[in-house]
Amino acid sequence: MLEKLELIYQRWKAVEAELSSPDAMADMKRFAQLNKEYKDLAKIVDEYNIYRNVMSNIATNKEILATEKDEEFREMAKGELDELLVQQEEKEEQIRLMLIPKDPEDSKNAIMEIRGGTGGDEASIFAGDLYRMYMRFCEKRGWKTELVDFTEGTAGGYKEIVFNINAEDAYGTLKYESGVHRVQRVPDTETQGRVHTSAASIVVLPEVDEFDIVLNPADIRKDLFCASGPGGQSVNTTYSAVRLTHLPTGVVAQCQDQKSQLKNFDKALQVLRSRVYELELQKHLEEASKKRKTMVATGDRSAKVRTYNYPQGRLTEHRIGLTIYNLSEVMNGGIQEIMEALQFAENAEKLKEGTVA
Repeated sequence: MLEKLELIYQRWKAVEAELSSPDAMADMKRFAQLNKEYKDLAKIVDEYNIYRNVMSNIATNKEILATEKDEEFREMAKGELDELLVQQEEKEEQIRLMLIPKDPEDSKNAIMEIRGGTGGDEASIFAGDLYRMYMRFCEKRGWKTELVDFTEGTAGGYKEIVFNINAEDAYGTLKYESGVHRVQRVPDTETQGRVHTSAASIVVLPEVDEFDIVLNPADIRKDLFCASGPGGQSVNTTYSAVRLTHLPTGVVAQCQDQKSQLKNFDKALQVLRSRVYELELQKHLEEASKKRKTMVATGDRSAKVRTYNYPQGRLTEHRIGLTIYNLSEVMNGGIQEIMEALQFAENAEKLKEGTVA
C-alpha cells in the first residue's frame, strides 16, 4: 500500500505542476480534468501525510524502547506506541477505502427524476412524498436544489417531477436511489381501510457538461409551449416552456419552471445532455451489476429496491436485506443510514474482488 500511496503522491505533484503550465490553461477541457484529478488526489495525499507522520513516530518510539535504559521514559514510549499502533490500523483502513477506485461520475451534481408508477392517484401522492423526503435530506446537508419540470397528480403529488441537486458528490451519494420504490399503506381514497400497494420509479443521473458530451445543435428539435401549474401571470399566456428532442436517440427533455424561455432552454439542455450521456452509462452499470452479488450498482431501473410499509412503520432495503423500523424519520429526510449501508455494501464487494492492492 505504501508504494501505491507514493505513486499517488508523485502523480499529485505532477498534476500540480501541469496545472500551472500555459498549455493546460489554454485548453479548458484539459484544465477542468486536471483540476478535478488534483482535488481528488489531494484528499488521499492529506491522509498519506498523516499516515507517514504516524509511521515515523512509531519508528521513533520503537527505537527508544530498544535503546533507552530509563524505565520511566520507556514506559512513556510504550504507552505512546500503543496509541500510535491503533492510529496506524485506523488510518490504514481509512486509506484502503479511499483507494477503492471511485466512479468518475460520483463527484458530479445529480439530476433526479421521480415518476408515479402502478397505483393511480396513490402512486402520484407517493411520488410527492418521496420528493419531500429528498428535499428534506438535501436541506439537512445544505445542498442546493433546483426544480426543472413537473406534472401534478389529479389528487395531489406528482405524476412526474425532475429536479437538480447541486453539491459535491451529490451523484455518488444518491445514485443508489435509482429503481422502483414500493409503498404499502391505506390510501386516503380507501373507504374500507384496506392496505394498497403502489409504486414510484426513481432515476438519478450525473449532471454532465459540454466537456463530457457534445450535442450537435442540428440534432436537437426545439418545441415551445405554455407552462402549466403555479407560476403567476406567465402561465398559459406565454410560450416560455421548452421541450427538446434529440433526434438520433429520441431522448426528450423539457423545462417549464422558469418564466424566461432562455433559462428553461438551458435547464432542458442540461437534462437532455445527461439523459443522452446516461445511455452509455447504463451499459457500464449493467456490466457492473453482473459482477456484483449485492446488486447495489444495478443498471436495471425496473428492479424493486425498497418497500415503505406504513402500517408497520417499516422500511426494507431489498438489495442488502436492511430493515428499519423508523419510517416517519425516514420520510422526514432521515435516509443517511440507508445510503451509508448501500455504500458500505458496494465497497465490501469491491474489496472482495481484490480491487485494492
